[in-house]
Amino acid sequence: MAGFAGLRDYVQAFDDGQVKYSTWRKAPSQATTAGVWFDLSMSPGNPVPNYYASSPAIAATLNGGEGIFHGGAVSPKTKRVKSTTVITPSAAAAPMRLILCDYLLYYPFLDMGTNDDQPLTNSVTLPRYTDGDGVKVLAVMTNPQVTGSATFNFDYTNQDGVSKTSGTSICNTATAIGSLINTATTRAGAGNLSPFVSLADGDTGVRSIETFRMVSGSDVGLICLVLVKPLASTYTREITAPNETDYLMDGVSLPVVQDGAYLNFIAYPNGSLAGTALHGDATFVWS
Repeated sequence: MAGFAGLRDYVQAFDDGQVKYSTWRKAPSQATTAGVWFDLSMSPGNPVPNYYASSPAIAATLNGGEGIFHGGAVSPKTKRVKSTTVITPSAAAAPMRLILCDYLLYYPFLDMGTNDDQPLTNSVTLPRYTDGDGVKVLAVMTNPQVTGSATFNFDYTNQDGVSKTSGTSICNTATAIGSLINTATTRAGAGNLSPFVSLADGDTGVRSIETFRMVSGSDVGLICLVLVKPLASTYTREITAPNETDYLMDGVSLPVVQDGAYLNFIAYPNGSLAGTALHGDATFVWS
């Protein structure tokens, strides 16, 4: 068993109280677009909404205690996600894929209204996964665009410490704050079916981002580049039916949660989530 000597060790962790059960609830106010990934951390509810509100173009971190709560630090023991459950009464959120991420670092208030290079200040570095391997980039819209279809890329340092330039992403036409601006239902619509921005060929992660630029076109919106480590996936399947994903029973390993992690979900809705209620829980265990 990944992370445990065996089933007995796993059960003993529960008997010893080395477990944390947390609930979460999100009630998005944003009119999301079907097929456009969305950052649930920006929605009202529990945990409190995150607005990426800090100094423009300067790297910042999030307080792990303000994300989905997973308990305190356990080092030198290792904490893992045992299971997640999610339920919704809304057809716009079912079926819907969700990805649990550890939010590591973000660069806020990047201007879509200029084609000049925008240098970014790395006053802090990755607090976790410091080699950058497996670290992905979200392009979150924090102020609405108007027309869409502009393109952007950025210069970054990859997992090997080498300077690279990302693939060029095409903005979708979504206007809901929290939308991942590089995603859409068709490749022609946005150039990316994944929630994550495309990196240079062969790269497996990002340590830092140095420069952001709008390559062609411009708009009035603002983008926040967010460095995340995807940990686990789950789904809603149908309305009012809770769906539990047990990562021991349904997967091959239990995802690791590092001390200080800020946990939240990104989601792939099939309509507007405005006024929708999403409820869930998560169980963490350490040994």
